[in-house]
Amino acid sequence: MQLSGRVAIVTGAGQGIGKAIALKLASYGADVAVVDINLEKAEETAKEVKDMGRKALALKVDVSNVKETEEMAEKVFTDLEGIHILVNNAGITRDGLLLRMKEEDWDSVMNINLKGAFACTKAVLKYMTKMKWGRIVNIASVVGVMGNAGQANYAASKAGLIGFTKSVAREVASRNITVNAVAPGFIETAMTDVLSPQVKSDLLNKIPLGRLGGANDVAMGVLFLASNASNYITGQVLNINGGMAM
Repeated sequence: MQLSGRVAIVTGAGQGIGKAIALKLASYGADVAVVDINLEKAEETAKEVKDMGRKALALKVDVSNVKETEEMAEKVFTDLEGIHILVNNAGITRDGLLLRMKEEDWDSVMNINLKGAFACTKAVLKYMTKMKWGRIVNIASVVGVMGNAGQANYAASKAGLIGFTKSVAREVASRNITVNAVAPGFIETAMTDVLSPQVKSDLLNKIPLGRLGGANDVAMGVLFLASNASNYITGQVLNINGGMAM
């Protein structure tokens, strides 16, 4: 699954799962554009990529801003000499029961999680279609598959991302561009670190493998879908959830 000669863009790569993905792709030979709203964290990840001997760019981008994503794609294509892989990982949560959910909490989640994938994908397709090769991986979620109380906005954005994945996959397959999604379950990150012991215990009871996943579990799935090992796979959702949703 070597990625030598490939250039990857990973959004939300300043920390957590996005950072793990960026470093995993770099460890297999890819040059990486590290995109995040937090430039300082993006630069930290980019430095780790460079320490592996790969080229890296750290870019501050609001993925919901179409103009910024277009400028991002142009800069990456110029500076790193190509765009072969896009991982739409940037995402936020604004949890709350629907009856109490503020309109801005709905809009902000949709703008980053779903519109962000639209904007970034549209921006890179301009280059991928010319090269007639591309790998796009969208990071969905188990809650986009099975729902979750208190996360109507987040679940809707991730379910929308799955539909987006399948539709775009059909549009660009003739150009040798695959589009797939990864739907992680509950992964050990800063978001799960704050859960109470009781909540974690309740979660583990729902996971047949009996443990939370790690960022590396997700990164390995993305690596597979971004490589030549998945040449004949498109429009699919890879569930990485320990059996939580089957």
